[in-house]
Amino acid sequence: MGKGLLFSGQGAQFVGMGKTLCEHSEIARTIYQSANEILGWDLKNICFNGPDKALTETRVCQPALYTQGYSIYKLLIEKGLAKNIKAVFGLSLGELTALAVAGVYDFETGLRLVAERGRLMQEACNSTEGGMASLIGGDFPKVEELCKNFSVEIANYNCPGQIVISGNKLNILQAVAASKNMGFKLVKPLNVAGAYHSSLMESAKLAFAEFIDPIQFKTPRYQIFSNVTGNMIMEPNDIKNALVDQIVSSVRFESCIVHSKQDLAIDHFIECGPARVLAGLVRRIDKSIEVHSVSEFADLEYLV
Repeated sequence: MGKGLLFSGQGAQFVGMGKTLCEHSEIARTIYQSANEILGWDLKNICFNGPDKALTETRVCQPALYTQGYSIYKLLIEKGLAKNIKAVFGLSLGELTALAVAGVYDFETGLRLVAERGRLMQEACNSTEGGMASLIGGDFPKVEELCKNFSVEIANYNCPGQIVISGNKLNILQAVAASKNMGFKLVKPLNVAGAYHSSLMESAKLAFAEFIDPIQFKTPRYQIFSNVTGNMIMEPNDIKNALVDQIVSSVRFESCIVHSKQDLAIDHFIECGPARVLAGLVRRIDKSIEVHSVSEFADLEYLV
């Protein structure tokens, strides 16, 4: 059987993230200081002290999650807790962290990609009236019906019974209202800045494609599963193209988990990032898969 690493996506961030890592680890302190220098602004201070409104901004929270996830990976390496890793992948933004961990590009290159991705997505949010909603329970045909009737799109296939839709904010609110008599357990609008993983992010996709084009990607040292397809992807140019497409494509996290077990017999994950969001999704996908979450320095003790 095998082990994999998972990396968090936008929405998992919280004020104080990464603080205990830096308090107890020289490696983490060095990474956060490097991030500040690369970005040209004080990421560490916003992560540790907020305010929450600043940390929640797309251009901030994406580098924040990337830096914390990468720091956790380096601590796992230092403590000998990252042996026998077969695959690494993440949820949306977490995929970029996974690619840095897999050696597709170095930490600095990845942080610059993340920062530009976040900036471009923030611009797309500011120039459109987008929204998202989470649908719990109900069956897939009803989700498709909602999307068709209100011209919105599926943004995330998170786990059985949990799908996120994305699109024009008014259309999303109309879809939420129409869903009340369709058998869903819960449908709620999400507190997000825009319509992520939808066609309203097309401007960000085009600009990101231009930005990423000259950057050389390497063959990953671990197996990678793509959010765009839910399948294994290893050729550098395919990885680059998928990373661009991911901005406007549905995130197929459930498929990534299912295929990692089918293809590589992975039955144990370490979640590298805050809030235990991914651990909860994995348990809903396959209760036989073991997941340990590492967000704080003390969490490392439970892996020994």
